[in-house]
Amino acid sequence: MADITAEAEARHALDAAGQLPDEELDLANIALQLARIDAPDADAAAAAAHLSEVARAAVDAATANKAADEGDAERRAAVLRAVLEQRFSYRGDTETYDAPENANLIRVTERRRGLPVALGLIWLHAAEAAGWNAWGLDFPGHFLIALEGHDGPCIVDPYQPAQPLAAPALRAILKRMQGPQAELRPEQTAPVPRRAVLLRLQNNLKLRRLQAGDVRGALTATEDMLRFAPAAAALWREATLMNQRLDRIGAALTCIDRYLALIPAEGEAARRARAMAAELRQRLN
Repeated sequence: MADITAEAEARHALDAAGQLPDEELDLANIALQLARIDAPDADAAAAAAHLSEVARAAVDAATANKAADEGDAERRAAVLRAVLEQRFSYRGDTETYDAPENANLIRVTERRRGLPVALGLIWLHAAEAAGWNAWGLDFPGHFLIALEGHDGPCIVDPYQPAQPLAAPALRAILKRMQGPQAELRPEQTAPVPRRAVLLRLQNNLKLRRLQAGDVRGALTATEDMLRFAPAAAALWREATLMNQRLDRIGAALTCIDRYLALIPAEGEAARRARAMAAELRQRLN
């Protein structure tokens, strides 16, 4: 019963987050709620206490480094690396990259290992505690963050203990992820909303469940994503298809109607969605 109550409490928090504007989302707290649902037996209180310790360490380190606190972005990156990599020993998990624990924030705090987006979220948490503006980037295949500075942002890869990333290094990562023909484009270093960071984190869990053939588990992950991102149209379409595969026709119809309400009324996507809705209604009758 305690586990059910903890999961219900976490989902209530996700529902509340879904009503907030993007800039007011507490990334670490929402990620902890997702982690509680994924691993109800894990010690969420210990993870929250650790994240508070990380925040205090970031504040102390920022205060002690005048150049960083006054706006030197590369110094800010160095300060956060000292806190997260040297003091707390956070690293990318290069040995068991696909382990589901790498996308669960509670497990990441326990193991000090994780996926790029999980580590990036902790970096964003520490930067915010220090009073520094930072954001995730829309970089394909590998999550990066940027730290604001008076001479422009400094781009950092939280997964690798390396120096700030200039264009040649970004291009090298892109070619490694997408092949030798890939070229860096301005939109790939554009900031993403805070919800997008959380969706990217949770998407790892959803995809791993789908790869394992666990459609019901993937649907649950998708439904939890929609709690804090109810305007994510593509997720409503995915939920439609998963409900359809599980022969949950009424639920599929509800999801496709939500999808249609969020996309332009004209166009191929809407036409296909209306056709799918009509087919689902026929199956209900």
